[in-house]
Amino acid sequence: MSEKEVIKETRPRMEGAVEDLRKKLATIRTGRAAVSLLDGVTVDYYGTPTPLNQMASVHAPEPNMLTVQAWDQTQLGAIEKAIRSADLGLNPSNDGKLVRVPVPPLTEERRRQLAKQVHEAAEEHRTAIRNVRRDSNDRLKRMLKEKQISEDAERDALAEVQKLTDTYIGKVDELAKSKEQELLTV
Repeated sequence: MSEKEVIKETRPRMEGAVEDLRKKLATIRTGRAAVSLLDGVTVDYYGTPTPLNQMASVHAPEPNMLTVQAWDQTQLGAIEKAIRSADLGLNPSNDGKLVRVPVPPLTEERRRQLAKQVHEAAEEHRTAIRNVRRDSNDRLKRMLKEKQISEDAERDALAEVQKLTDTYIGKVDELAKSKEQELLTV
């Protein structure tokens, strides 16, 4: 294995951390209704925890309303209960055919809580990127110790890994900043 292969493996792992943050930030609600708000909701479907999007279709017909159309009408109560207990600050109602989920405007206190969640998620993902860097650096140092690469090659590869780390941490910071901006804009 060469130092180029280590770097080649490092990039997709860091990209994966950024992608995961993107998905996590999509589930943090802003003042608007977005279908992705309910991505993390799991419903107890005959004793099996099932993601909501695998048992119902979710739509956003209005900027402040989500509707959930269950494929199995007997599960409307379970869907309603799962949304309520998902700690999203939403209060769904069931009319026998649809579950309507009004998305209330955010209070200042709730905006600050959500901004805090964004910071925590961003920090988790920065740490994940740093862990990828540490793994890559350890592999490079081991390769030098086993005389598979030269000191110059190791130094250049370590610099390249650091450059990748800086780039991806910058992307995490950018995502977090834009989401926070979106949250705090009234």
